[in-house]
Amino acid sequence: MVANTTWYLYNFRLPLARYLRDLGYEVVFVSPKDAYVERVNAESFRWIDLGLDRRSLNPLKELGALLRFWNIYRSEKPDVCHHFTIKCVIYGTLAAKFAGVRAVVNAITGLGHAFLGQGILHKLLRPVLRFVYRKILTARRVQVIFQNGDDYREFEDRKMVVPEKVTIIRGSGVNLHRFAPRPGSPDDPPSPTVLLASRLIKEKGVVEYVEAARQLRAEGMDVRFCLAGTVDTGNPSAISQEMLDQWCEEGVIDYLGHIDRIEDVIHLATLVVLPSYREGTPRILLEAAAIGKPIVATDVPGCREVVKQGVNGLLVPAANADALAAAMRTVLTNPDLLQKFGLNSREIAQDFCESKVITQTAEVYLKAQQKAGSVRH
Repeated sequence: MVANTTWYLYNFRLPLARYLRDLGYEVVFVSPKDAYVERVNAESFRWIDLGLDRRSLNPLKELGALLRFWNIYRSEKPDVCHHFTIKCVIYGTLAAKFAGVRAVVNAITGLGHAFLGQGILHKLLRPVLRFVYRKILTARRVQVIFQNGDDYREFEDRKMVVPEKVTIIRGSGVNLHRFAPRPGSPDDPPSPTVLLASRLIKEKGVVEYVEAARQLRAEGMDVRFCLAGTVDTGNPSAISQEMLDQWCEEGVIDYLGHIDRIEDVIHLATLVVLPSYREGTPRILLEAAAIGKPIVATDVPGCREVVKQGVNGLLVPAANADALAAAMRTVLTNPDLLQKFGLNSREIAQDFCESKVITQTAEVYLKAQQKAGSVRH
């Protein structure tokens, strides 16, 4: 399992790794070193340092990264490589081909910063990335997993995938036992709490969230606006620590930092929001739904998988702080909506059961091996 952070593998793929180990497979995590390596080791999984720089566009550094992939695959001789995030998908698939790995699974968990960024460099890169994706994702040894139908249709329309190689698995799943409603309700006024928990990058709609909170506070609403997450210095669009400090000094948000037991924070929230520009299938919304929370999110791919308009929440246009503020106001001031949306959220979450996602993913691994003729008996 290969990703651009160990944090991702630990937080999103650990249950899958445990399941595979219980079946008798050896699971190896490959990623750059971060604080989560110790946690992976504590779970008795082997970890290999990838040394990948997510921000780099330097040709020599990128060639070095490709060579590291190749060396790892040539040494490990894996039955299946499962790649997450754009660089890992591209470099990993190329390295797997040159190293003789016969079964590759590529997870497309959203379009990523390269497609969402509005800079000149991003616009120049997109045609190149589309060409590379087309070559890589249609290769004979490759199977592709999408987290939502919107992303799949966009890739299919651009001839970047072929249907027979694609499986749609909606997210990494949610543990319905860990994330479940608790006795008692924190939703009673006079002190409602709104929570945004995500990577602290602009594409998650953090700036719009703060502006919407500022609007509602200016109206005199007695609401606590919480922001949870860590500064993602490896992402070009990261929210800076200085900006976070400024918002906290202004008093517009309460910054919670990194939270290990996010379920405790979700339980205390009256409303969970995610004003993201685009998603695969966002884990925070699955967790909020499983705990039975009303949700306000953007009407974009990924968020639409979890939030049904007027059923368990409200959907608003992306990059629109005014619409976000209006939706939050509507839900927070309507006790009947809070109750209705919360009950329906838990019902919707049943479709995203973690065990179901894990078995679906394992089936893709087997399919990839069978198609490549590399199943070991």
